[in-house]
Amino acid sequence: MDQPAAFDPAPTPLMPGQLLARGVCRHLASLGLVTVEELVPTRGLRVDVMALGAKGEIWVIECKSSRADYMSDGKWQGYLEWCDRFFWAVDQDFPTELLPEGTGLIIADQYDAEIIRMGPETRLAPARRKVMIQKFATHAARRLQALRDPDMGLAGF
Repeated sequence: MDQPAAFDPAPTPLMPGQLLARGVCRHLASLGLVTVEELVPTRGLRVDVMALGAKGEIWVIECKSSRADYMSDGKWQGYLEWCDRFFWAVDQDFPTELLPEGTGLIIADQYDAEIIRMGPETRLAPARRKVMIQKFATHAARRLQALRDPDMGLAGF
């Protein structure tokens, strides 16, 4: 039987967007929402942060670390049909005038965040909400399993 790969305790340095996501997740946790990162709601889309509230409300947050990062994102409108509220998360130096009106705005850093503008609410249909809550739960469970058993091979789920 093959020996399992040695566990490397040194964490991989986080990219700027991942640092924003961490601050966003910390802030949303303080508001009573739970979060997952890099969830795929449907083929071809991957949201940076998805948050789930106590009453089943679903928020999507796209983290943009620079103007170029934002300008290269042509699929953000596809996320709108998978959430009740949509937000951009950017750092304090980001040119927020680039961001579309009618979307939420969060200013974040790696430690915390602040909601500057609440994203407008567009309630999901009950069937879509059920699908998204199931995807959220499955994604969270797989991430937890991958942390507990890194050799299981769930890293690319």
